[in-house]
Amino acid sequence: MTVQITPELSREELAERQDERLVETVERAYENVPFYRERLDDRGVSPADIGGIDDIDQLPTTTKDAFREEYPDGLFAVDDEEVTRIHASSGTTGKPKVVGYTADDIERWAAVVARSLAAAGVEPGDTVQNAYGYGLFTGGLGFHYGIERLGATVVPMGGGNTARQLTMLQDMGSDALSCTPSYCLYLAECAEQQGLDPRDLPLSTVIIGAEPFTDPMREEIEAALDVTAIDIYGLSEIIGPGVAMECAEAQDGLHVWEDHFYPEIIDPDTGETLPPGETGELVLTTLTKEAQPILRYRTGDITHLYEEECDCGRTERRMGNITGRTDDLLIVRGVNVYASQIEETMLDIDEVAPHYRLDLRREDTLDTMEITVEPHEQSGTAPEELRAAIDERLNDELDVSPDSIEVVDPGTIDRTEVGKVKRVFDHR
Repeated sequence: MTVQITPELSREELAERQDERLVETVERAYENVPFYRERLDDRGVSPADIGGIDDIDQLPTTTKDAFREEYPDGLFAVDDEEVTRIHASSGTTGKPKVVGYTADDIERWAAVVARSLAAAGVEPGDTVQNAYGYGLFTGGLGFHYGIERLGATVVPMGGGNTARQLTMLQDMGSDALSCTPSYCLYLAECAEQQGLDPRDLPLSTVIIGAEPFTDPMREEIEAALDVTAIDIYGLSEIIGPGVAMECAEAQDGLHVWEDHFYPEIIDPDTGETLPPGETGELVLTTLTKEAQPILRYRTGDITHLYEEECDCGRTERRMGNITGRTDDLLIVRGVNVYASQIEETMLDIDEVAPHYRLDLRREDTLDTMEITVEPHEQSGTAPEELRAAIDERLNDELDVSPDSIEVVDPGTIDRTEVGKVKRVFDHR
């Protein structure tokens, strides 16, 4: 089948396509997935009641619990012989969330990743080194197929083996690198340890995903590698990477590919749909997924949508950077805190390196919050002065103060070559 990488639809054409595809998706889910049939019947809603996007709030929401309750393939809408590929989440908090794809799903996925790469400025004929892990994790193969679909050359390195990553970047003259933000910085550090200036690497673009990505972190990456850092968003439950993408022209919010994934923002407590611009929980509905249509999936990611026209001219709405997760909310002495708030505040201080650790403990009945940070190697600020500056900024930005701030030598905090970095340790 043929899938356009860039459809160039007007808002009116996009709305018509969304209406048609939502109707088809609800029919597919109702007819083929008992989980959705039961929940729609419980609400007294039939596919005939859904005429388009205006009726989407009649549909039930889906949570990650559904993937575990229906494990492994209870949410599939096709027979086993139609499933071309299986992916799954890491399953660190229980059963992994299993995701199935038909051959057409794989083609659509490749197309939206190719569209994302094009938005990042990657062109056919470029060389892209893919440092996401291959296997059940969607990152490696998701990027791999998208790079090929765009007509670029993929170097399928996978995660880790950093010395070889650096060698291949140099020898292959890689134009772009796809990896997590933490690994990107680790790569730059390893280059310096080898006597290489990371800014001399041939890279012009890094495509960052799978971890929280704040503007101060972007600035660190761009300065360390002399590149443009572009944020990509996705999640395995919906398809994998390629749900939304920043454009190189603006680097201001991520365009949601709305012809395949319909976004909403809801109040995480009440479930009420919020108007454009308000911050809440991102909810996504697949509009073209065959093997596993997902209705109104509560991602747990906190963000907002805005509809102002982008400088790049793309018509898709944009979502802001993820500012936290509903299930990663830290409650410290009764106050809500997101780790990303702390990161963005600290890294806005020039002397602070993009490496930190947050430890939460409970002494008797009292919560304590301890923060460990590293200074930049070039920083000439004394640890006591840096500690005071961080404390002052956090007190201004947060509703709860850290109990201790420790400034340690550069390179002290653990790095990771593979997987997602762990920065928050809740010992309570």
